[in-house]
Amino acid sequence: MANEHIGALTALERACFAAPWSAAALSAELSNEQAHFLVAVCGGKVAGYIGAHEICGEGYITNVAVYPEYRRRGIASRLIKSAAEGAAGRGCAFLSLEVRAGNLPAVSLYGKHGFCPAGLRKSFYSDPEEDALIMTLRFKPENTNP
Repeated sequence: MANEHIGALTALERACFAAPWSAAALSAELSNEQAHFLVAVCGGKVAGYIGAHEICGEGYITNVAVYPEYRRRGIASRLIKSAAEGAAGRGCAFLSLEVRAGNLPAVSLYGKHGFCPAGLRKSFYSDPEEDALIMTLRFKPENTNP
């Protein structure tokens, strides 16, 4: 992610989420050494992105968003795969995320990438209120640094 993407990512956040990240929040990630963001561009237009934080050998996906007109084209899969490879390569033991429990297409997508249910956060989301399913992808020990 670069500064030039902030406006497009802010619009993408508004298009995809009830509680979108602001331009200021996204801009702050540019100087966050623990943040790793990847942007998918199709035909010169931002189509999607993924953000993750890595702290003490643990990875956490903060955001995955793809514009509706670009969905079902493998963009989210490529972003997830790239983020997972990056986290494992930087020594993370696992990568976790939270997803609306009722977002079955997303739950299925994460499952296809090896993420397994690891817990539930009751009433985590608002607008509308919904539980968050915690999903985790554990990396093989040879892919991590002690």
